[in-house]
Amino acid sequence: MKIPKEQKRYCKYCKKHTIQKLKRVKNKPRRKLAVGQRRHLRKLAGYGSFPAKKPKGRGKPTTKLDFRYICKECGKQNIIGKGFRIKKVEFV
Repeated sequence: MKIPKEQKRYCKYCKKHTIQKLKRVKNKPRRKLAVGQRRHLRKLAGYGSFPAKKPKGRGKPTTKLDFRYICKECGKQNIIGKGFRIKKVEFV
């Protein structure tokens, strides 16, 4: 997938259209202290009591990426969407 390095987009911080640079970011790991994550880890502890059978060999072939647009005027980052799966990215 070919994506332009710079685009003219609306910056919600400047409240006007500015030239923004594109940055590729991988998703970070989950927070260990979140309530749902602690509940999940507590469920995993013990005699291998996973809530469901562990899936084997069915991993996703691609990782989820999210793109961040960095405004050249104010330097703030805008995240567009939740990220999507893509194998190959090329900035043009």
